[in-house]
Amino acid sequence: MVRNDSVLQGERLIYCITVPMSTAIILANLLILLSFACNRQLHNTSNYFFVSLLVADLCTGVALPFIPWMGINRDLDFGACLLAHILPNFLFLSFLFNLVMVHYERYLCIVSPLHSGRFWVHRCFPLALLVVWAPPLLYASLPAFGWNNRDPHRNGEDSCSYRRIFPTSFIYLEVYGLLVPAILAIVGMTCRVLCIARVQLRDICKLHRAVGQTGASSSEHQLNLRYARCVAVVSLIFLACWVPYIAYVHVSVLQMKKRGGSSTMHIILSCTGIGTTAVIPVILGLANRQYTQPLRVLLCRLRGRCRTSPETADEIFAFFGPLSSINVELVLP
Repeated sequence: MVRNDSVLQGERLIYCITVPMSTAIILANLLILLSFACNRQLHNTSNYFFVSLLVADLCTGVALPFIPWMGINRDLDFGACLLAHILPNFLFLSFLFNLVMVHYERYLCIVSPLHSGRFWVHRCFPLALLVVWAPPLLYASLPAFGWNNRDPHRNGEDSCSYRRIFPTSFIYLEVYGLLVPAILAIVGMTCRVLCIARVQLRDICKLHRAVGQTGASSSEHQLNLRYARCVAVVSLIFLACWVPYIAYVHVSVLQMKKRGGSSTMHIILSCTGIGTTAVIPVILGLANRQYTQPLRVLLCRLRGRCRTSPETADEIFAFFGPLSSINVELVLP
């Protein structure tokens, strides 16, 4: 009876945290996708990678309430237990692979802006999509092909949990072979882009001083302020979105070593860790004014302000102004 009460309490906690986050993520992704569909200027290869990321993020938002259930024992047969673990794991891995691909594609465009059309991600777009969707599916499906902890002599006696589906070696390989390298790659590319922006900022300031342009000091101050805001926003996003997930991953590994059950703290970390990570594409989408332009126009119409200038709609989204420095088009001041 104690175990049943604990499961019910964990179920309530999971749904109380994940359902609002999942709803917000799904609606935000749908709005950005709708805005993308309404703007034909965005229909190019570079933005198609971001659309793939939004689709993966949308699927992650749908699977978000089910991911924390992996740490709770349930009464399911082996087939249903496989599906309940493989599908959420595949959706999150595909989301992470898409996020790395978006950062990688934009990183290439910033490092070599004059040769962006020659990159393999642009010339072989179907292959690039296959890279971000097929490997996560293959890896997540390995337990279904025999890499699991199922005991045929105790079929039907074991409860459904991640320990029955995922062997310890599988978890270690996923965490330290896929998840951690992906996060480090995103962080490394972001830091490299910020360094490139800093070098360009210095070159622009030197050019202003060389030509003796009037008001150069004011322009330099604005550029430095813009760069400082960019660094601050990137740091804030990392602390708010990635740190909870990194903490959740390492707490899960430690808990796996101790063979302990899912505590309240672990459930909270799993819900917030996955949820905050899934918010990143939403932030990137809202930070891009091209993606939000149809939404701003629609908001103006709903408020009856179509007679005003477009700048009036921009003021509504002024909060997202500093975030736009993350995007490629605003890295070059």
